This record gives sequence, structure tokens and C-alpha cells, in this order.
Amino acid sequence: MPELPEVEVVKRSLETKILNLNIEKVKINDGKLRYKVNKTAISKLIGKKIIKIERRSKYLIFHCRKNLFMLVHLGMTGKFFFIDDKKRNFKTSFYYKLNLKKDKKHDRIVFFLQKNQKLIYNDIRKFGFIKFYNKDNLLKSLHLKRLGPEPLGKNWNLKYFKDYILNRSRNIKDILMDQKFVSGLGNIYVNEILFSSSISPTRQVDKIKNFEMKKIIKNTKKILKNAIKLGGSSIKDFSSGNGKKGDFQQHFKVYGKKGDCCSNIDCRSKIRQVTISNRSSFFCGNCQK
Repeated sequence: MPELPEVEVVKRSLETKILNLNIEKVKINDGKLRYKVNKTAISKLIGKKIIKIERRSKYLIFHCRKNLFMLVHLGMTGKFFFIDDKKRNFKTSFYYKLNLKKDKKHDRIVFFLQKNQKLIYNDIRKFGFIKFYNKDNLLKSLHLKRLGPEPLGKNWNLKYFKDYILNRSRNIKDILMDQKFVSGLGNIYVNEILFSSSISPTRQVDKIKNFEMKKIIKNTKKILKNAIKLGGSSIKDFSSGNGKKGDFQQHFKVYGKKGDCCSNIDCRSKIRQVTISNRSSFFCGNCQK
């Protein structure tokens, strides 16, 4: 599943392609996604201009004229393709290379844009979803209203961290994965953040000291910014709308490296793997305490 950096790259890729374009027609090839696509709601987008694309946590929010909003979650395999007026195909998402014959059967929704251009939502496993809102009910959506602060924002700071974990007894890996605490982080980046912060994923949050919270916050922002800059993590085959391939996986220190030697020069231990909250956790037992 794409995490914050990958969704941010998708957002930026789409911004270069579809901003200020009118939606002239919508074709639903298969609306049976995680939630069935509302045909009446999607038809209201026809004739509306896409004026802004926003990312909130792991969600994309398309702002259209007349205060109409389209909320998209990519699930496991959701992706957007863009076809320009010269019928050139651009990939803005992840997992595999463009293959028109194979891709076409998984094209779920086609947005026909002005100047004979298209935006296609493609999803093999159909775990993603597309929902529609007006200005008044968007933030009341169950998907958005309980999200914690953005990890790159100013509101995710030491005071917030301390206040939130007060009297809680969960482990640090579990709480960093909790979207109510901080939004957008997933398994890949939490593993990397905790390694850079020298903190074991099994540590209880009531044992985390102030200086360690500061390290977590600092490393979170640093790692996410670097991942976005590098185009995200190509666990399989991510590439942006400009054809840039996600390259952050080349910088993994622990994720997926069970049995490898720790990357810290003065450490001879090997990376271990444990399961925490049904997710694989990779860490160095010597460097992370």
C-alpha cells in the first residue's frame, strides 16, 4: 500500500497534467471498488473544472468547481494513468510498467477531459475507492475527520507527542502506525524512522524520553522529505508522471533486510524481523533499544 511519500508524488504528478482541465464525460467500466461508485454523484463532475489536488494522509482530494470534491484512496493497486492530446500514456502511480493490453482490462473509470485528454483510474485488486462530497460534508467524512496531524506539519511536535502518549501503554511502532496519532505513516517508513532514531519498535511509549521523541519527529520529517524528493519507494515498480522511478528503496536501512548486517559502521549485528500488530518489523537489536 502506498504511504505518504508515494501518494504525494502521485499528487504532484497529477498537478502537472490535469489542473484547470474540464471534465467533459465520465465512463464507468467497473464501479465495484471497495465501495461501489455512486453514479449520480460522479455525473455531477461533468462540466466541472479540476482546480486543485490535495493530499491528506494517504488520500487524494480533487477540488472541482461548484464546491464538489472527489476523495480517492489507492488501496493496494490503485493507480492513475493520463493520456494527453497526442495519445501519449503517462503513469502517475506504482507497481508495474505501462502495458496497454494488460492495463486496459483493469481500467475502472475513465474521465474524459478537454482537448481529447483522459484520466484513467486503474485498479487490479479493487481495494481502492472513489467517493464524492460537497464542501460541507467533506471534512465530516469518516475517512478524514479522525486523522491525526500531518507528520510534515508544525502541529506534529513535541508537545502534541507528549500529550497524546500520556498514560498510554502501547508500543512505539504501533502508535506511529495509528492514523489517529499521526497521519500518512505506514510500515515501511516507521521501520526506517525508528532505526534512524535508535529506538526499538517494541519499546513502550511510556518509556520514551523527551529527547527520543524529538529524534522521532526530526527523523520522520527528514526521511519523508527525502523519500518524496527521490520519488517514493519502488517496492515493485513505481514511477511518476514524468517517468521518474521511485528510488528511496535504495536507501532502506532495515526494511526487508532480515539477516543483513546492520548498516551502522560500528555495529556487527544483523537485522532482525518480528511481527508487531500483524505487520513485519525490521530492526537492529544492538542499535535500537
